[in-house]
Amino acid sequence: MYLGWRDKERRHWFPIGRLDAETDLPRFRFRYTAGAERASREVGFPPLYDFPDMKGDYQSPELFAIFRNRVIARGRPARAQYLDCLDLPESADSVEILSVNGGRRVTDFYEVFPKIEKDKDGSFTCRFLLQGLQDASASALQRIDQLKKGEELHIALEQTDLATRPVVQIQTKHHHAIGWIPRYLMENIVDAMTESPTYSAHVVKVNPQPAPLSQHVLIEMSGRWVEHEPMASGDFVPLAA
Repeated sequence: MYLGWRDKERRHWFPIGRLDAETDLPRFRFRYTAGAERASREVGFPPLYDFPDMKGDYQSPELFAIFRNRVIARGRPARAQYLDCLDLPESADSVEILSVNGGRRVTDFYEVFPKIEKDKDGSFTCRFLLQGLQDASASALQRIDQLKKGEELHIALEQTDLATRPVVQIQTKHHHAIGWIPRYLMENIVDAMTESPTYSAHVVKVNPQPAPLSQHVLIEMSGRWVEHEPMASGDFVPLAA
């Protein structure tokens, strides 16, 4: 899995760390990636308190606090309902939860996301929570409330400014924009544009209130990249071997 960070002032986004997890042992390993060095150089990203050395190789039999604190604890009364929102069983471990919930908190600018793994034919599947609902229009929120389990959705590129990279929208089959995909997926879809790939998506779950907007819609997306290798740019390379 990877740890991403967004600069508050310039809103630039960087993959800054990699988490390797062997949950059966258990053993966890964290290393900064080259994206952290670029973030430090360009916008002054400060090393995390628990990981002060950017060239360090941090290992532990327990999940590190920055990740653990983004997972609902066992024994919490709301845990079963929370996992149901993510379409996960009550036996789900922390890594399984982080791979879907994104690990976002209102108190910081970090997110957690899984490495996209391609099959031999280049196909991949991933799940994520619909992004951008806090900024959605009233009509978009109304349409979101009407979504049904299994409903087909479209992945659409939106070029708002020729000077910036396109953004990737989630739309209904009638092209009603309802939100965005996560940033880590957006970067890969834009980078793979030269392949002219096709994508498909559908609604896995719609979670009504009291679930927060950030957990309102769970989506599954599939696609195929023949040449594009996801998360293979220099930013994702660990600084410690």
